[in-house]
Amino acid sequence: MSGVESNAAFDALRLAMAENAEEPEGPARNARAEQLLAEAEKLNIPLAVIEALGHQLKVYNYSSEKAKMFVPFARLLRMWDERPEDFDEYETHSLHWVFKWMTAGMLDQPHIPLAAMEKWLGEMEHRYRLAGHSERAVRSAEYSVAAHVGDLERAERAYAAWLAADRDGMADCHACELHEQGWWQSQHGRDEEALDLWAPVLEGEFTCAHEPHAVLASSLKPLLRLGRLDEARANHLRGFRLVRSMESMRGAYADHVEFCALSGNEARALELLAERPAYFTDDGHPRSRLDFTAVVALLMDRLTELGPGDRPVPGPAGRSWTAAELAAHAREEALALAARFDQRNGTTHVSERARARMAQRPLVERLPLGVRAVRTAAAPVPVSPAPVTAREPDLPALVAEARRLSDTLQPNAVEAWAAVARAAEGVELDPRDRAEIADHEAMDRGPEGLELFERAAELYAEAGDPGEALAARARAAYVRALAGEVDTALAAVAGPYDEVLALYSGDDTGVPQTASVLMSRARILMRRVHESEDEAFLTDAESAVREVLALVEGRTGDDVRLAARVAEARAMLAELASRTGDLPGATELFTRAAAGFVAAGVPWFAVEYEARLAGLLHHLGDLDGTEGALRAALEHGGPHLEAVGRAQLHLQLAEVVGGRGLAEEAAEHALEAAHWADEAGEGPTLGALARHQLGGFLLRLGRWAEAAEVLESALPDLSAERHGEGTVVQTQWWLGDCLSELGEHREAAERRLQAAEIARQWPEQHDHATLAHLAAESLGAAGLPVEADRAYARAGALWRQLDNVHGLVRSLRARAWLALRAEDGAGAARALMADAVRECDVALGDARADEEARRRLVGELGHTHRQFGDLLARSVPDDAEDDAIRAVLEEALAQVVEAVVVFASLGDDALDARTGAELAAGWLAADLSRPAEAAARARAVLDAYGDADGADDTARTRRAEAEQMLGLMAGQDG
Repeated sequence: MSGVESNAAFDALRLAMAENAEEPEGPARNARAEQLLAEAEKLNIPLAVIEALGHQLKVYNYSSEKAKMFVPFARLLRMWDERPEDFDEYETHSLHWVFKWMTAGMLDQPHIPLAAMEKWLGEMEHRYRLAGHSERAVRSAEYSVAAHVGDLERAERAYAAWLAADRDGMADCHACELHEQGWWQSQHGRDEEALDLWAPVLEGEFTCAHEPHAVLASSLKPLLRLGRLDEARANHLRGFRLVRSMESMRGAYADHVEFCALSGNEARALELLAERPAYFTDDGHPRSRLDFTAVVALLMDRLTELGPGDRPVPGPAGRSWTAAELAAHAREEALALAARFDQRNGTTHVSERARARMAQRPLVERLPLGVRAVRTAAAPVPVSPAPVTAREPDLPALVAEARRLSDTLQPNAVEAWAAVARAAEGVELDPRDRAEIADHEAMDRGPEGLELFERAAELYAEAGDPGEALAARARAAYVRALAGEVDTALAAVAGPYDEVLALYSGDDTGVPQTASVLMSRARILMRRVHESEDEAFLTDAESAVREVLALVEGRTGDDVRLAARVAEARAMLAELASRTGDLPGATELFTRAAAGFVAAGVPWFAVEYEARLAGLLHHLGDLDGTEGALRAALEHGGPHLEAVGRAQLHLQLAEVVGGRGLAEEAAEHALEAAHWADEAGEGPTLGALARHQLGGFLLRLGRWAEAAEVLESALPDLSAERHGEGTVVQTQWWLGDCLSELGEHREAAERRLQAAEIARQWPEQHDHATLAHLAAESLGAAGLPVEADRAYARAGALWRQLDNVHGLVRSLRARAWLALRAEDGAGAARALMADAVRECDVALGDARADEEARRRLVGELGHTHRQFGDLLARSVPDDAEDDAIRAVLEEALAQVVEAVVVFASLGDDALDARTGAELAAGWLAADLSRPAEAAARARAVLDAYGDADGADDTARTRRAEAEQMLGLMAGQDG
């Protein structure tokens, strides 16, 4: 092979290695690196082999096959010792750099003796000293060895020496150093200090290939321990996105699984295990396998504790696993791995840490994450009072307490009477007690309790309370109405109604009993209103409700039940007013009803009506009132509010406060809504909608990674049928925006194209055009120019149909820049930019445009001329003749000067745009050897901003550039 051929082959090899470096971590990338080494060995170029060995070593390090690193490194070291002149400056630096990888790699492999590591530390120190490097990296490596084996005294000494030594080119990057320093602090219970050290990494000041990935994972437990739950949630969502696809980060992945197990998110932890089945068996990195198996044991123990232990779980391939089986398997494997390390180290430190990790208890009972979740255990239910042995002294107390609870309408009154029933087995009770037991059991059973209501009525009559007997029969009638038998219910309540009024008129029963019958009748008539549009039914219901009020108002005294009757009657009148269109009247009555329940000491009954009130106030445009009603409902519901009701209230409140621009609080409410929807088993319906909203609010807050996790979690459950096409499109749209911000441009394009395909069917095409345009941007950023041009063309056609000149012109300009990147694309680029100028001119010739629209079009024309000039200047081939270059630059200058003129016509509104164009024109003039013209442009910029020192950043930057231009032009001839 000739020298020219060898050099060409070497260049091709380098290109292939660069391409392989961009491939995902894993065995396929490693195998390709091995092939490339074989190809390098055929070139008879020592540097080619050195670079191929370095590439192989790097891909091994960033994979699950870290144990393979030692062979290529040993070969590199031998080549260095034999012929150091074969190494260029970069490869010399790389060789010394990866000494650190070898030290860490030996720690991670229990078959490598401790003595070999100590010898290696000495070798590293010697070679670094010869090369003139600081001892910082050496002391860091010594600290790692000492910390691993549990020699805390030596570790502290090495840690201090590490921090004291100078940073040089061999020191780990700032991000990695801060990660390790923070980890050391957290291991000693100094969580605040750890998080202070990690702050620059978490905030993005320092980053690298594995940071902030690892710091985000390491921060999770310290944040939980400190109670900083919002940060813990955010770091999990951010961090998991980063490590999800990185095969080499099994240890950090394990931290995320552990976080879920310790924060009540066991279901998500199982999902994480299912995503990475190879992590159970990959054996190239025993240390991270130990971390992973210990966390698996922790999680499986937790699941077994929650029960049942025979639930199926993801585990090593080849068989099915239950939680209990995998717990035993993972524990055995973790302890066996730990024992191998300890045997090598001569300590018990690794086993002690593994046992401690597996024995952890949850740090938080449940931390909502916002992403999809399926409960791993049944939601807690109210616990009934414990059974009591039927002893005479205890039973009266139980009866008294149950009666107190029912008389004051407490939520657990039914359970209290059930406890009385259990305690009274085999004991003779008086008829009144037995009546109340039957009555409350009937209430608990609903439609199945009709016979018990009748039995209660008989017992009340036997106890000498005919009014309460009639009330029990009326309650039975209402239960029939709830079951859909409204006519039967009305017939059934007619008798009790007539009889109780007769009793009351003769002073043979009281207000409470009479009110109970009248209220049951009113409730039945209200049910008939719900099922019919007949206005006569409205009148009947209103009369029945007012009859209740006429009886009870002014007679409630301290009777909670009577006060509640008044409040409920007002709520019924509010509903009737709403049905007749009297919304202001309905809001007033709902307000009074809710206040009545609260004043009576039963605020949980106000919740339903405060929610109704919120809906009416929102319809009337009273957002402050809406917000107040929703907050009151959440407060008054307290622990008695059912999960689905709590989810709905939080979701509505998120929408209201989000509409006021309070995205932070809105996100909190959407998060709560998602959590409670999952608790209620409504994850695919209400939960998906909550996640949709939560993702949107997180996006608004600029928390791109968290938003992306939540929106991706929502999409599988969102459907056009259940949630509407608009919700699906908006979710895809938001997700595309997040992915674009995160630099995941290909994925962003996919989301935007999916959304655009749905919007394509809509009558109004603006969203379709916008999404097509955004998809084109993403495709271009993803390095797919052909696809991007196609999408821009589609968007441009849509903008033209919509008569949207700005969208059309911007699509043409984008296509021009794409064309310029193609081989021989300068002509096409020029033509597209000329089309953009022409579209602006045509639109400006339309007399229909108002002044504001005209000024916007003038601005668009100015930007188009400016971009045209930039495009022309960049289109000049490197090998063009001087005359050709000059001709193109003259043309570019003409376009930019035209931009200056156009922007100037807009006055101060386009000052920054004009000065930017002036400077661009000045530099082009300088390139054309016209320093006087360039200087004049610079002075024009200085004059435009005046001498004020308090100008904004743009003005300061422009002034500085103009001064620079003047300085450069000062010594040149005009």
